[in-house]
Amino acid sequence: MIRPPLLKSRDKAVIVSPAGKIDADIVDKAASILREWGLKVEVGENALCRVGRFSGSIEQRLSDLQKAMDDAEVNLIFCSRGGYGMVHLLDRLNFEGMIRNPKWVVGYSDITALHFALLSNGIVSVHAPMAKHFAEEGASDKAVAYTKTALTEGRIDYEIGVTEYSALNRKGEASGQLFGGNLSVFCGILGSKFAVVPRDGILFVEDIGEESYRVDRMMYQLKLAGVFDNIKGLIVGRFTDYSEDNEMYNPLYESILDVVGSYTFPICFGFPAGHVKDNYPLMMGAETALTVTNDRIILKQT
Repeated sequence: MIRPPLLKSRDKAVIVSPAGKIDADIVDKAASILREWGLKVEVGENALCRVGRFSGSIEQRLSDLQKAMDDAEVNLIFCSRGGYGMVHLLDRLNFEGMIRNPKWVVGYSDITALHFALLSNGIVSVHAPMAKHFAEEGASDKAVAYTKTALTEGRIDYEIGVTEYSALNRKGEASGQLFGGNLSVFCGILGSKFAVVPRDGILFVEDIGEESYRVDRMMYQLKLAGVFDNIKGLIVGRFTDYSEDNEMYNPLYESILDVVGSYTFPICFGFPAGHVKDNYPLMMGAETALTVTNDRIILKQT
């Protein structure tokens, strides 16, 4: 895997909006924090455009992202938000510039599709908070601070205590490449050349606003596609903005456990990542060590 150089003072960051539209004041506040980090920040030419639910036409969004990817002076591509639309760009992107001059890409949710595309080209990226989180929570926020550490020091070292879902954990240890992100986005590109499943990898999933039966269906989709046959560990992040379905066999998190019940790899539930305030950054494509006990989740990336 290609790992971009660690960020340092005076490095160049570009904020782009490859999916949903976003307010200018949110982008401005996020840019201010990146400048506090010592970075030179630019906002993509079309990053604040609005075409329906999108931040510009496909051509406008593609132009900003491709320009940032090709620019040898850019060190960080910071996605302003998710929403929907990244899938429009995937098969039109050229990754040669990224391979020649690797740079960090930060984002989550719909940006999961871009993380997979980068993984398929052998480039490590960061699943982490975006502009709205930066703007609302500020530089001192734990997830924002962890994101800075990941980008400037290249390490992630978490020890998570008991969560409300710890009773579902399956104990064990695993090491391998971390991959995944938003479950529905992953399923949306499954079967394409971008949906790389690293052999003996560790899968991370999270989602927002998906009914329990839909999550169950997507987990079965991964099972039927053989994804679980190729992994050594599963990290279940936060699933939010849904209601439990009393007509399902089990609550949502227990139904996830049911789907993978026949496998033996370690599983942790309630990891602090997803559409939540404690959205801890994760380096996608990086070698990861995961330890799950009854009352601890330990995750290290170096």
